Amino acid sequence: MKLNDRKNIYYWKSDRQHTQGNTQDLNRSDILKLQEQLKEYLTAHFKTGLLKLSPAGGQGNHITLLAMYIDQTYFVRVENGPEKDDYMDIESAVLQKINHSGIPSPKLFHSDSSRQNVPFAIQVIEYIKSSDLNILEKKGELELIKIAMDIGKYIAKWQQITFPKFGLLNPLALSEKNILEGYHDTYRDYFLLNWDMHLQYLQDSFFLEKTQVREIKQLVAGADYLLDISQGCLVHKDLALWNILGSPVQIHAFIDWSDTISGDDMDDISLLGCFHSGQVVASALEGYSSVKPLPGMYEKKFWLHLLRNIVFKAVIRVKGDYFNKSGNFFMNGTREKDLKTFTLERIQCACQGLMGNKKITDL
Repeated sequence: MKLNDRKNIYYWKSDRQHTQGNTQDLNRSDILKLQEQLKEYLTAHFKTGLLKLSPAGGQGNHITLLAMYIDQTYFVRVENGPEKDDYMDIESAVLQKINHSGIPSPKLFHSDSSRQNVPFAIQVIEYIKSSDLNILEKKGELELIKIAMDIGKYIAKWQQITFPKFGLLNPLALSEKNILEGYHDTYRDYFLLNWDMHLQYLQDSFFLEKTQVREIKQLVAGADYLLDISQGCLVHKDLALWNILGSPVQIHAFIDWSDTISGDDMDDISLLGCFHSGQVVASALEGYSSVKPLPGMYEKKFWLHLLRNIVFKAVIRVKGDYFNKSGNFFMNGTREKDLKTFTLERIQCACQGLMGNKKITDL
């Protein structure tokens, strides 16, 4: 992928060029070849004394492995998609800022997206031997309301990290000027990026009816004034329990910042609303407000961002055939309703909220 190719991306999984180019889909010989290349690379460029390299079982966009040495085990992420994406450079730079800010997160040890020595990008980070909170929730062990309050506190803290411009961050600005800045001059430009295309896809896929799409467009157009923000803050943009490591009562690390953007202060809070009840969101808001004041019109901004986020997530779910996955699929297992019904209902809830007919606690 050439630099600047993410300028037209709203979210990687919904908008990437090779939708089916999942880096996890390798046959055994390809995996063995990649592991041999990675062993040689780690020995030559990172640290000698590698004892073992084994799959880490990640479920995201990247191949994940554990590199075991005598003194320490490292978590290795590999990006080998056909686009030759270079956003791992951005993620690594953001991760360093997060590390310095005191947000619980893996320490960064090494990062290389050049593909000069191997045909993939590499990131070596701290291995944190903790369960992800999604697994704990499925087991019924997670104290979600308490955890949600802590999540809200940390969101407010990482929003102290701000950037020039908006949207996904530009690798060219990082490589040439050593700064982190968004691609887009206004937040509106980013928020509405591929908006019509996402809705048209859902209509063409018979997930949404034409009348629903028209109503959604009208509601967002009526709330357009909420997009007039002057400063972008750090947004995780994939804030979900599977991207948080910890115990039933404590957060140990926020992981996977590979979709991070410069955006709005209600965006990450609204992402919680894509998965959880109004009670959980209210707890997160309480935690947030204990660190910094809630923004003006925060409730309407919440519904606007919930609608934008659940729409792009619906695109991913339809494209990826998520609605036909087995019960073992990471997004299944804790809701009373199936994922398709749940997704459609969240879209409707967001619309009702924007119309002023629903409170966050009603979610």
